[in-house]
Amino acid sequence: MGKDIDIEKLNHALRLLNEQLILADAPQTEIVVCGGSALIAMSLVPRTTQDVDIVALMKAGILADPEPLPDYLINAAGKVGQIMNLPGDWLNNGPASQFRMGLPTGFAERLHSVIIGKKLTVYYISRVDQIFFKTFASADRGGYHVTDLKLLSPTEEELLSAAKWCLTQDISPEFREILKDMFVKLGWPNVSTRI
Repeated sequence: MGKDIDIEKLNHALRLLNEQLILADAPQTEIVVCGGSALIAMSLVPRTTQDVDIVALMKAGILADPEPLPDYLINAAGKVGQIMNLPGDWLNNGPASQFRMGLPTGFAERLHSVIIGKKLTVYYISRVDQIFFKTFASADRGGYHVTDLKLLSPTEEELLSAAKWCLTQDISPEFREILKDMFVKLGWPNVSTRI
C-alpha cells in the first residue's frame, strides 16, 4: 500500500486502531482530529493526506492537551502502521501547540463526532475551524494550506473572523503584515484592509 491516505484507507486505519485498543484492553479513547484527514472525512476537500493530526483529546466531554499521547494509543497506532505499511507517525499530536495557544471560540460545539467502535470515537473539526487553522497555516507556511483554504470557499466574514483569531496566535506586527499581504495576493483585499 502507498503512503497516501484517502477516505477508504483512513476509515480502515481507524477501524483497525479501534480493534487494537480493544485487544490492549485500553480505556475509552476520544481524539479530536484536524488537518487533511478531517478535510477528507468531512468531505470538505477532495485530496489525500499523509497522517492523522490530533489537536486535542476529549476526556469526559472536556477538551484536553494531546501532549503526550497515551502510551496505549501510541502502541496501538504503531501496530496499525505495521499492518497497513503507514509511516511511524501516521497518528500524531503535531498540532498540540495549537491547543495550548488557544482554540477558536465555539470550537468544541462545532465538532463532528464519529463513533468508530467500542473503544474509539473521533471528533473532526468543522469547516469554520478548518478555515481558521488553514488561514494561520497559509500565512505561516503557505503551500498546500493555501490550496485547502481556497477550496473551503470562505466568505469575507469567515476570513475576517479567522484573521482576528490568527492574530491571537501570533501577536507580532510582522505577522499582521504577512497576513494582510497574503489576503491581497489571494484575492481578498477587502479582508486585508479590515485587519
